[in-house]
Amino acid sequence: MRRTLIKGGSIITMDAAIKDLPHGDLLIENGRIAAVAPQLQADDAEIVDATDMIVLPGLVNAHVHTWQSALRGIAGDWTVGKYMQAMHGGLAGYFEPDDVYIANLMGAINSLNCGTTTLVDWCHCNRSPEITDAAVQGLTESGARALFLHGSPKPNAKPGQKHFSEIPMPRDEVERLRKGAFASNDRLVTLGLAILGPCYSVRDVTRADVLLAREFGLIASMHVGGGIWLQPDGFDRLLAEGLVGDNFNIVHGNDMKPDLVRALAGQGVQFTATAEIELQMGYGDPLTGVLASCGAPLSIGTDVEPASRSDMFSAMRTTLQHERHRRTLEILAETGSRPMEMPVTARQALEWATINGARMAGLADKIGSLTPGKQADIILLRADDLAMFPVTDPVVSAVMQGGIAQVDTVLVAGKTMKRGGKLLVDGLAGKKAALRQSGTRILTDFGLLPREAA
Repeated sequence: MRRTLIKGGSIITMDAAIKDLPHGDLLIENGRIAAVAPQLQADDAEIVDATDMIVLPGLVNAHVHTWQSALRGIAGDWTVGKYMQAMHGGLAGYFEPDDVYIANLMGAINSLNCGTTTLVDWCHCNRSPEITDAAVQGLTESGARALFLHGSPKPNAKPGQKHFSEIPMPRDEVERLRKGAFASNDRLVTLGLAILGPCYSVRDVTRADVLLAREFGLIASMHVGGGIWLQPDGFDRLLAEGLVGDNFNIVHGNDMKPDLVRALAGQGVQFTATAEIELQMGYGDPLTGVLASCGAPLSIGTDVEPASRSDMFSAMRTTLQHERHRRTLEILAETGSRPMEMPVTARQALEWATINGARMAGLADKIGSLTPGKQADIILLRADDLAMFPVTDPVVSAVMQGGIAQVDTVLVAGKTMKRGGKLLVDGLAGKKAALRQSGTRILTDFGLLPREAA
């Protein structure tokens, strides 16, 4: 039996039944959490000294387009219109299988480095089975946990071609994946669908995609927002037909009416905000306040790799502080004074990036909290780092002062992926070179870089 004992850390369990431990031990057996207690003994276990460290569940990035990792930095000043036109109308068409493979591999490795053990990879450049297989291979080789959401490309239609909004998810491809690489739900990389939904597809396509996800037992994630909906009443129709379920995930949704959000949340729909990108691209206030008002969980993500950093600590702070500001001004308008108590807490922000993210990905029974029986997706933060020291409240310190520099150790299903602040990845320099070469080639072919740069 393979055993690891994490000793003497400040343990944030994110499990209300266990509570946090100012100083405690955590035992891992065969990749699962066996026990959490003030003191544990395991003579035959590998010991991880967690003195002066905060121990918490691995973070969950509930929405990221990992295939864009080689294009970091190009979209920091883009509007949503420019993003849609340049990325989906142009750049996406230049990706080959090797490009998506190295982007997903390095994007997932970067997530591990940042303390994110699970990423929900919204892959919508997969115009061929070969690209899809390469994307899955990259995620698998990284060692990260991932929900791979098979999506649909959004190119500009050529004469005689259907617009992407009229093309349903390819059933034969979903069937191939479900019978092949994703026949089991017990692997680190699992399958879901990134469907177009009522915002980006016609009614028949939305209905077909929803039924396909239901038939194969898959999460159906969809973007909502960023433009004029193709079906303004699309969700109302789905609700009326009884087709909305807890396998639904809505990303963004900033301009959705509160009554509709509540109706969908009442059916178990999961919502994901990507506040940094939503603010950049003018989507409106994130749905944090509306979801809180109806008791629905929120998960968060980093979204567009070329415009934001895949750092869930930054995502927590951006989302938290924007919602605090929005809610404080709302209370001021209602009462004439600002609240004495903070309306949104750091612990709530940590819930967004741990247990709520796990719930969104359909993995709450496996990860998201340090609960005995769950898989050991765990990170250790250096509490004695100058940027964090001294720690008075470990939750507040993790959320408000935590970052990549403090991520000392990362485990996925009990396997150590980062130790002593160093990634345990072979050939990292070569992989970085391949990522750079891929991005340069794509940008050159598209015309954003001069040919001499290739």
